[in-house]
Amino acid sequence: MLSAIFVFNAKGDVLISRMYRTDVKRSASDLFRIHVISSTDHENIFLVAVSRTNPNTATVYEFLYKIVRLGKAYFGKLNEEAVKSNFTLIYELLDEICDFGFPQNTEAETLKQYITTEGIESERALDEGSRIAIQATGAVSWRRPDIKYRKNEAFVDVIESINLIMSAKGTVLRSDVSAQIVMRAYLSGMPECKIGLNDKVLLDKEGKNTSGPSRTGSGRNALAVELDDCQFHQCVKLGRFDSDRTINFIPPDGEFELMRYRTTENISLPFKVHAVVNELSATRVEFRIAVRSQFSSRVYAQNIVVKIPTPLNTASTKIVVSAGRAKYNGSENSIVWKIARFQGQEELLISAEAELTSTTVKKTWSRPPISLDFQVLMFTASGLMVRFLKIFEKSNYQSVKWVRYMTKAGSYQIRVGSHGRDALVTH
Repeated sequence: MLSAIFVFNAKGDVLISRMYRTDVKRSASDLFRIHVISSTDHENIFLVAVSRTNPNTATVYEFLYKIVRLGKAYFGKLNEEAVKSNFTLIYELLDEICDFGFPQNTEAETLKQYITTEGIESERALDEGSRIAIQATGAVSWRRPDIKYRKNEAFVDVIESINLIMSAKGTVLRSDVSAQIVMRAYLSGMPECKIGLNDKVLLDKEGKNTSGPSRTGSGRNALAVELDDCQFHQCVKLGRFDSDRTINFIPPDGEFELMRYRTTENISLPFKVHAVVNELSATRVEFRIAVRSQFSSRVYAQNIVVKIPTPLNTASTKIVVSAGRAKYNGSENSIVWKIARFQGQEELLISAEAELTSTTVKKTWSRPPISLDFQVLMFTASGLMVRFLKIFEKSNYQSVKWVRYMTKAGSYQIRVGSHGRDALVTH
């Protein structure tokens, strides 16, 4: 499959080279500088896989990203400095995770047991080796069987990122949600977890497509959510998900990403923006912006940032806000309005006036869109909710389970229409 792995710095110098087969030479790295081939660019380094055959491209990219995650697990971050400081360890990892060009075990928790910066005590070496062999070759390579916790807890975070483009008339031109479900498992033994979502396919089977009020802060009924492009951690039993749409898995220890999903249907917008821009004269522009939260009054948003673009020749501004703080940022040519906390079903206003300078070049103002950044706790724009989280373990211990929801802004933009003069022309 793979003939070699190269790690380059930003200048194209080879930092690491590991040859797995004899069908390529180290001089093949020169092709990277000459032809700029496809590679995984991470931080200030390039990870390049070389092959004489025609391997599965997606598999190769996944393997390269596994190397990136291993670097983060071992060194905190994988950049040129980390590579130069850990040559020996990186070569050990490359020898272990790939054999004759075929990817092997890439689980950080397993590798850390026998590839470390510290030695293993000789009296423990035999027992450690036996246990590691079982984990590395067993059906559950991502988890040790002897994990013990005094308090057994599981935390599930549903984190959604909403993207929006809205016209000046308030029409939604594009909206979608990209999300991930992150879990932190601090559980003893080898527990099996089962998670159920208000997935459309499952609820249609059960005849519960309109059951009960939502617990995600949207104020809507918990209608079924149609999930697209689901991607799961390797611990998930895909056969069970295909048959009954429940997520069954033995979790890795600690924090991991359980799944990703997308949806484009029935998206609830957390904020609605009404913007009025009046061009009073060639040297004066007036802004009146109203931002209203659409989610439940029991929920609040935090760290809200509203960026209102201004003409390039803005000289000064006068700004009045009903809450938060706002100021003109000349480097970004925009008024930046920051609000620490925004309660649901609330409307906040900003009014501003920009004084413009005269210029010799006539150029029409392009009217860039207003953008929002925010985090809304206990709210999902898609309406997704965790219906149940069950944990089974042979010792039948009691566990504490927590579920948290958060929606944050991806690219959330509202276009600005023309009011007053047809188009502002700077002189």
